[in-house]
Amino acid sequence: MSAHGMRVKGRLWLATGDRSLAGHGRIDLLARIGEFGSITRAAKSIGMSYKAAWDAVDTMNSLAGSLVVRSTGGRGGGGTKLTDRGRKLVTTYQTIEREHQKFLAALSEHIDDFAGASRPIRRLNMKTSARNQFHGKVSQIKTGTVNDEIEIELPGGDKLVAIITQESTKNLGLQVGSDAIALIKAPWVLVATGDNGIKLSARNRLTGTVTKLTIGAVNAEVVIQLSGGNTVCAIITNDSATELGLAEGQPATAIFKASHVIVGVPA
Repeated sequence: MSAHGMRVKGRLWLATGDRSLAGHGRIDLLARIGEFGSITRAAKSIGMSYKAAWDAVDTMNSLAGSLVVRSTGGRGGGGTKLTDRGRKLVTTYQTIEREHQKFLAALSEHIDDFAGASRPIRRLNMKTSARNQFHGKVSQIKTGTVNDEIEIELPGGDKLVAIITQESTKNLGLQVGSDAIALIKAPWVLVATGDNGIKLSARNRLTGTVTKLTIGAVNAEVVIQLSGGNTVCAIITNDSATELGLAEGQPATAIFKASHVIVGVPA
């Protein structure tokens, strides 16, 4: 943060085509509708008029499909609830918003150092075939005879471990506190559910919740959101997804070997 208290601020909006779909206010309205089951109560809780709330809902419904539906037979003629699409929109926005705030915070840390401020932007421009890209800081280095064990702490508190050669540690200039990038290809990530008591040699076991499950012709893409807000993508067979009984909202653990973690540093 600047010595003068300056920081970077920004607002996040989702759009469809050239039309604005939702920002923080509309997403908060949807979340309150899901909580109260009533547009009237949801609008009142955030200081919005009923007409403004209904106009916002009507606009979102027309742009993104059915997000909110009204039911009959309840008290006062019926209630209001979110559809599955509406709940998913709220969850998606909240996930993106967390990453957006991390990005703004990173820029704020270097507001007096424009060269430093460009680092988070350069990160977004990096291209790689690895689906999992994590940016964090080296929290521990254990030196071995040939290889080094590198522990990287991610924003939100999640940690992962990589095994690299001592020569790589030296060439990358790694030390405790260094910025680091960890890459893991999605096919290298195993998915487990439940606690079966099996001990594995894989050093990395990151537990979270399945937020996306996409079934393809042969394989399935599984996205697991960790407790710290990071996400891990795994590619497994459809048979494996069926045997595990995977479903969105279900707890799951992403498992991968330390030797499968590729470590890099910002340019």
